[in-house]
Amino acid sequence: MKFTKMQGAGNDYVYINGFEESLTDPAELAKKVSDRHFGIGSDGLILILPSQQADLKMRMFNADGSEAEMCGNGIRCVAKYAHDHGLVDRLAIRVETGNGILPLQLFPGDSGLIDRVQVNMGVPRLTRADLPMTGPAD
Repeated sequence: MKFTKMQGAGNDYVYINGFEESLTDPAELAKKVSDRHFGIGSDGLILILPSQQADLKMRMFNADGSEAEMCGNGIRCVAKYAHDHGLVDRLAIRVETGNGILPLQLFPGDSGLIDRVQVNMGVPRLTRADLPMTGPAD
């Protein structure tokens, strides 16, 4: 299995190109690759996949194997990887996540590779009632 390890603002993830690789149990793989002593070591696993609704789809698994809606630092790395590896050829793309489809703007450096990515994460959700949590809504 081919993978890439990238970090954005200190969050490090193992990225797998789902256009070329297929996984049967990404949650279990996330636990194995994230182990910093016996694995690759990371905050989790991010899959870069084809999408029927956007340019790409991102699935993110935390180090404990739980699937998260998305990660701002992680999605910026997804955009860089996708452009630098020819999965997308535009500088304005849309990525499908567990939190909906998000627009990203990519900025190439002098080398032509992407060196900065801006993502519109939408309106922040700050109340317990708006988050996937249990307990009182306040």
